[in-house]
Amino acid sequence: MIYDNSAVRRQDRLLDESDARILLKHGEYGVLSMTDPEGAPYGIPINYVWDGNDHIYLHCAPTGRKLQCIGQQAEVSFCVVGRTNVVPHKFTTGYESVVIKCQARTGLSAEERMNALRLLLEKYSPNDLVIGLKYAEKSFHRTEIICLDLKEFSGKQKKVN
Repeated sequence: MIYDNSAVRRQDRLLDESDARILLKHGEYGVLSMTDPEGAPYGIPINYVWDGNDHIYLHCAPTGRKLQCIGQQAEVSFCVVGRTNVVPHKFTTGYESVVIKCQARTGLSAEERMNALRLLLEKYSPNDLVIGLKYAEKSFHRTEIICLDLKEFSGKQKKVN
């Protein structure tokens, strides 16, 4: 995965790569942006987990609009927004964000799917891992995993006091 901030218009607001990786690791959710089969834009907020390398995993039902979109066009964008700080009297907002160009894919092996569910449980339910894994095994047949292969990402921030 390449970190490239060259296309960011406000070069004075760049988020350095180490901070972008921290945000990617700890972000609560991201927005998956796609194109639907009719060519219309479609974005959805969704929980995710980053494997620390080149993949983000998302879980969903085995059918639905996300999968239709990805089936039509696998190139997607994923955005994670971290801390925000609206400052009304200054008419501005402080923020940090990461935007990622990705290739989405499904049809993962059972092993990779279960590993993704484990990573999601470790991130969102670390105190209930044993129960969560049993639940994941029981509902495995009705769970799909989308893997986002990360190609390029950039980060931006605005600090406001």
